[in-house]
Amino acid sequence: MSLDPRGKAALALHRFGFGPRTGTIAAIAADPRGALLADLTRTDAGRLSGPGLLTSAAALRQSYDDRIQRRMARRVKQQSSPAPAAAMAGSGAAGMADASNVAPNATMQPNRKAEARPGPGLTVRLYAAEAQARTDAAVNAEIGLAERLVWFWSNHFCVGIKNAQVRATAGAFEREAIRPHVLGRFADMLLAVESHPAMLVYLDNARSIGPNSPTGRNRKRGLNENLAREILELHTLGVRTVYTQADVTSFAKVITGWTVINPVESTVDGGKFEFAAKQHEPGAKTVIGKRYADTGLEQGRAVLKDLARHPATARHVAVKLATHFVADVPPASLVARLAKRFQDTDGDLKELTKTLLGSDEAWEAPRAKLKRPSEWIVGAMRAAEADRVNARLMLQAQSMLGEPLWKPPAPKGFSDQNSEWIDGLAERLDIATNLARRLETAKHPSDLLEQTLGPLASAKTRSAVARAEDRTQALTLLFMAPEFQLR
Repeated sequence: MSLDPRGKAALALHRFGFGPRTGTIAAIAADPRGALLADLTRTDAGRLSGPGLLTSAAALRQSYDDRIQRRMARRVKQQSSPAPAAAMAGSGAAGMADASNVAPNATMQPNRKAEARPGPGLTVRLYAAEAQARTDAAVNAEIGLAERLVWFWSNHFCVGIKNAQVRATAGAFEREAIRPHVLGRFADMLLAVESHPAMLVYLDNARSIGPNSPTGRNRKRGLNENLAREILELHTLGVRTVYTQADVTSFAKVITGWTVINPVESTVDGGKFEFAAKQHEPGAKTVIGKRYADTGLEQGRAVLKDLARHPATARHVAVKLATHFVADVPPASLVARLAKRFQDTDGDLKELTKTLLGSDEAWEAPRAKLKRPSEWIVGAMRAAEADRVNARLMLQAQSMLGEPLWKPPAPKGFSDQNSEWIDGLAERLDIATNLARRLETAKHPSDLLEQTLGPLASAKTRSAVARAEDRTQALTLLFMAPEFQLR
């Protein structure tokens, strides 16, 4: 793909970031690759903080307390509510007569003001605050590469908000286990992810107990293999590679005792990771042909370190990274180069990203990758010069388009294959129209097209935007243009 400097700058922002903001194409046109590399060297690259963002442990404790208080309030309200009129009237003829003297609807219709619904619980408010901070970070990023990496790894190591505990901690999980390591070492991210309360709850390891452990013998509770299987199959080695079912079972025993302190048991440490030795399956265990001595918590850490360095993990990560940024079927040469770099640097993710950016295949591949719904929505907001957006509307739009935040259909996360998203393009038109109506900008749509797509825009797209009947239609056509939809 032959492009002039502005075209390469636009490509860099769409393929490796969230799309251009006003002036960014011109700002990086002299050296697009250099600008992307510079985004990786910022001291705060990938980090996120803000008011109202709690640690996962604090979120679990406070959301638990909030649920208990709200439950008690409901019970008190139910006990203090007047009994239904029919019950008060009794069952005899006298009762019937008494009831007939009551004004219609006097006691059976509740006082709507007095019984106003309480606001959303703390769990919902925490989720909303995390979503707002995450969206703002993406919309306001100068380049967006570091944020894209956060989103990529958060989807690779996904959790799903299937219950209140995970919903309360999903944002903290991303901030605590993903963001600090997106430019660090894969082994460190892996350990942080697998020992995080959100992951332990999501994949049921918090309840997994070794059958021969003291707790297992007393309670007759058993082993849960969910987390062990997903670590091998999705997080490290890849599906149907070098492991067997026996490895899954053995590894599941290795990580028994990896659990979360119940908020009921401690108001100080509740919600934190805990290695419960009494739940740990005793004895040495063999995983992928290597025997690991029973060293308690360190036994699990040792397995994770070896999985992080396995050649199958290097290839699995390389394929996923190249598929996300470049093509549904990425060039074999690019995958091989990324896998080798992963191994040569002991899983240094900054070096891996630099190798991606330095590979000609990553720049020369045709623009055929559909942006996932969340990326496309953020791109539209950036194009329209939004500084702060309503995260609630963002969440609604993502859900309508099949990519609800932190709610993947399965532990493998959302797909990066075009086939999974192509059928949703019709629904994107409705979202595009809604965004065009809501997003305010003083610039003419044709100017926004130039600043957003530049040389990537076809003559057909330019003509359609220029001939639009009004501003809303013009912005809708810009957001729906093929050049805008693709990475």
